[in-house]
Amino acid sequence: MQIQRSARGILTTLLAVSAIVAWGHDARTSERNARAPLAHEWRLVAGRHWQIASPPGEALETTDAAEGNRGACPPGMVDVRGKMKVSPALDDLQTTTCLKWVEKEQGKRCAEYDRKKWLEVSGSLATRDMRFCIDRFEYPNRKGEYPLIVVNFYEGGLLCGGQKKRLCSEDEWTFACEGEEAQPYPNGYTRDADACVTDHAPRRYDEAALRFRSEDRAMRELDKLWQGEPSGARPNCKSPFGVYDMTGNVDEWTKSTAPGRASILKGGYWGPVRTRCRPSTRAHGEAFTFYQQGLRCCADPGSLRGE
Repeated sequence: MQIQRSARGILTTLLAVSAIVAWGHDARTSERNARAPLAHEWRLVAGRHWQIASPPGEALETTDAAEGNRGACPPGMVDVRGKMKVSPALDDLQTTTCLKWVEKEQGKRCAEYDRKKWLEVSGSLATRDMRFCIDRFEYPNRKGEYPLIVVNFYEGGLLCGGQKKRLCSEDEWTFACEGEEAQPYPNGYTRDADACVTDHAPRRYDEAALRFRSEDRAMRELDKLWQGEPSGARPNCKSPFGVYDMTGNVDEWTKSTAPGRASILKGGYWGPVRTRCRPSTRAHGEAFTFYQQGLRCCADPGSLRGE
């Protein structure tokens, strides 16, 4: 019995020492991060969101004139119209046309799709008329500026509402990305790491550092994790309608068009994830925030015209 008590005592001591060592390692890591120079200059927006500071982006009128697709939309937006392919199984159908997988089982990343086969498979699908306006770039929708991050679904709606716009519906976002052919990527049928900001190696994040998002510790963690780019930095990451950065860079909040929770993330981020037009992430609630979450806004044609 005495031997058993001694063994338990030794085990308890070892566990306590391990915990102290682990805490010491975490403390030293946090201390090193606090002293490390930042890779970017960050600014806190509205006391809760973060954005990398940069010179003012290109004027909306300049971008509108160069792109030529504003139509009947407010400044900085793209007039999207056409027929959207409608099928709850479309994403599954599309995977049957993959010619070469990067990663099939977990990430479902396809290097190249067979366009001819896809057009044959999808030719008989029902369609629905679509017409709406969508921001050309991720919020704040200025070419050359970095996207705003650490935003939840509710806050995204408020940010859009402040511009007399709204969060895009899931279907609006999808159609603006894939076009009438329902192509898998905004730039076509080939996954091109040079076209969009995708497939960067993931970096381990410190959940505790992100808990209080307005603090310096959170900002430093974001600086460590960030692998995105300014809006419009990849000219080939452009959808058939002329909307930029829809896959990769940062995840974007949209409003669900299906039963269940309203908060849907689209497009993926800079990491090795699906980053295709059709898939949606439905796992997070309306109050969820994380380091790679942003948004873009939509509006109705003719609204705010001339402002």
